[in-house]
Amino acid sequence: MSATTGESRFRITGMDCAACASKVDTAVRRLPGVEDVAVSVSAGTMRVRHGEDFDAGAVTRQVRNLGYGAEAASGPISRTGAAGHHDHDDHRHHDHAEGEAREHDGGSHTHDDPAEAGLPWWRTKKAKLTAACGAALLAAYALGHFAPAMERPAFLAALAVGLVPVAWRAITAARFGSPFSIETLMTIAAIGAVLIGAEEEAATVVLLFLVGEMLEGLAASRARASIQGLSALVPKTALVEKDGETAEVPAESLAVGAIILVRPGDRIPADGSVVEGSGEVDEAPVTGESVPKRKTVGDAVFAGTVNAGSVLRVRVTAAAADNTIARVVRLVEEAQEGKSPTERFIDRFSKVYTPAVLAVGFLVAVVPPLAFGGDWSEWIYKGLAILLIGCPCALVISTPAAIAAGLSAGARRGLLIKGGVVLETLGKITAVAFDKTGTLTAGKPVVTDVVPVGRSARDVLSLAAALEKGSSHPLALAILEKAKIDNAPVPPAFDANAVPGEGVEGKVGGEPVFLGSPQAADRRVSLGETQRTAIAALNAEGKTVSVVIARGGIAGTIAMRDEARPDAREALAAMKAGGIRTVMLTGDNRTTAEAVAGGLGIEARAELLPQDKQRIVRELQAEGLVVAKVGDGINDAPALAAADIGIAMGGGTDVALETADAAILHGRVRDVPDMIALSRATMSNIRANIAIALGLKGVFLVTTVLGITGLWPAILADTGATVLVTANAMRLLGWRPR
Repeated sequence: MSATTGESRFRITGMDCAACASKVDTAVRRLPGVEDVAVSVSAGTMRVRHGEDFDAGAVTRQVRNLGYGAEAASGPISRTGAAGHHDHDDHRHHDHAEGEAREHDGGSHTHDDPAEAGLPWWRTKKAKLTAACGAALLAAYALGHFAPAMERPAFLAALAVGLVPVAWRAITAARFGSPFSIETLMTIAAIGAVLIGAEEEAATVVLLFLVGEMLEGLAASRARASIQGLSALVPKTALVEKDGETAEVPAESLAVGAIILVRPGDRIPADGSVVEGSGEVDEAPVTGESVPKRKTVGDAVFAGTVNAGSVLRVRVTAAAADNTIARVVRLVEEAQEGKSPTERFIDRFSKVYTPAVLAVGFLVAVVPPLAFGGDWSEWIYKGLAILLIGCPCALVISTPAAIAAGLSAGARRGLLIKGGVVLETLGKITAVAFDKTGTLTAGKPVVTDVVPVGRSARDVLSLAAALEKGSSHPLALAILEKAKIDNAPVPPAFDANAVPGEGVEGKVGGEPVFLGSPQAADRRVSLGETQRTAIAALNAEGKTVSVVIARGGIAGTIAMRDEARPDAREALAAMKAGGIRTVMLTGDNRTTAEAVAGGLGIEARAELLPQDKQRIVRELQAEGLVVAKVGDGINDAPALAAADIGIAMGGGTDVALETADAAILHGRVRDVPDMIALSRATMSNIRANIAIALGLKGVFLVTTVLGITGLWPAILADTGATVLVTANAMRLLGWRPR
């Protein structure tokens, strides 16, 4: 076996159901150098893991031989750092393959090609072929009415219009490893119907089959457009500032570090951080949040969000191909290429099921006439109807359509779920272990209490803020933010300097001021019993207390704490109501942990090292629980890896997107129960789809054998089931949490 050097991705057009994906998968696996293939109908992509002797041009030719469009996607994936090498090779092979592949792309193919990707559905080859077949069938009916002698040739001609392309695809699929395709069943049934004199029904059946395929293609393209539509949120142009002048440039050309100007009402064209200005930014298009967020200098902004306030100057932090939306689209497409356990089972089942249908159809056609003297025409007709009833399209698409719709619906709300396996497992979660800092809490302290002694709270804040001005320490930032909110003036401080391990001191308004820990303050000015009791009470609530000393006495105390996220309590209560056990795992001290946990109504385990968190996750699993671990994706890596599902909490950061099994992009605790609810909705949808697919087949199998229904109802049952299943799955695109 050749050494694995990487993975390459391809855009595939024209696939409309899982049977199409199966044919592409089987054909590409037969090529030299190919080690694994993952095809996604909903994303219109294929990922190929390969060795050194891989030829990307051979892949595009092989796929086009089947009648689908294929081209190498820009920037193939490499797991071993060989991306540059493969990027060159893939494009060289792709260019070389273009002309050769066109030779094989005959007019008889009905699948879309890349040039059709942006066309409305009625202008695609599928729609044109369906219309031509329908027109030929109507002409045959008219000709048969006015010239009965020409009826049979007319219906045979109408049949040929639709059947020849279908038969050619059946032959091509068989050549490349898929002899038991839907096209094979359709071709056998149509030819058999002609042999027993049912050419009118055969032509109608082929038309209905083509209509069904066209509807499947339309549904698949709608699903594809749902996630790709996120890309349309990013504006095409941006205003770049350089050398004091502003110029409009394509947004995709923006370099990291460039300064862009975003006017009120404009969409932000790139991920970045605010360097000048402040105002409200509407993040609803990306996060679903109805309330705009205030952004100031240093705050991160996302591509596709809308500047609702004043002019912002933003420094670009990610190129167009790597902004949050582009990465979400790419990661969701990759997630759709993986198969869930249910989907893998249905795939294995269909590989046995289709040959079995052929065998049953054959037995129904020949056993009654041979063994019981039945009428040959009648039983051959029933056997052919069974072939059509047995078409596995609806069954095979039942799972991937729902999985793809679920993944897309989640991504549009900032719930990034990496594949069908993860989506299925989320619905089985019975326990969730949360990190504290940055997950259940916002990750930055805020001032909770200002307790003045002999002066106003505003004065205490002013003194503290004066000493902390210019500091980037989290506690300093909390005091400065509180002073800003309360409109407390921040006078200049002179000779301000940090006292290691104690606090900060300086002169404000000519008087010496100290801000620091209670222990350090007690060494300067003796704290009274009242103050000590008040400080102890604040500490018991998990708060950090700083004491302000001015004019040789205590001016007041300021208490700070990393507060729980606003939605945390509600989210935890929702999980508890759903029978899900919740526990908080933190390295913080026990007092702080229990104070936060008490306010949220969650079990707390404190003073833990990373390996302790991993051990507790394994203990929960040993109790028979299916455990999700929610953390920041870095400090919690061992626990995230040990859990059944690792969920990274983060605002669209590389770590949040690339680590763990799922990521909550917008830092909402309520997104955890929402993610579980989405999984359960998806699995419920899949079960309904399977019931529809198998239920309709069962009903029509019985009625066909009894002679109640024939070829037309059989194909209507298959096409109808496929459309119903696809439409049911598409409902998930509109999913909203309760």
